[in-house]
Amino acid sequence: MNKNQEITTLGGGCFWCLEALFSELLGVENVVSGYSGGIVPDPSYQQVCTGATGHAEVVQITFDPDMISFKELIKIFFTSHDLTTPDRQGTDVGTQYRSVIFYHTKE
Repeated sequence: MNKNQEITTLGGGCFWCLEALFSELLGVENVVSGYSGGIVPDPSYQQVCTGATGHAEVVQITFDPDMISFKELIKIFFTSHDLTTPDRQGTDVGTQYRSVIFYHTKE
């Protein structure tokens, strides 16, 4: 990561949907889908789907804050999914589809 990059990790339902959305934004340099927040190291899709690992589907976004701010990313995040439906987004149901934000710095 270079000096002009920051990272945020967001979960709001299916990570493929979030990846497609955020990867199209000017200033977003990389979006990687995966799992975060659980107790099992490197879980498989099948493990996460049981709900026993505690993981959420997330995207890790690397962005240039001079081109797009964290505030702008969060605004898009909150308008791109329904955070009032716990453990569900559309037809996707399970704890892995919860709305989460993981931070990487204290700022």
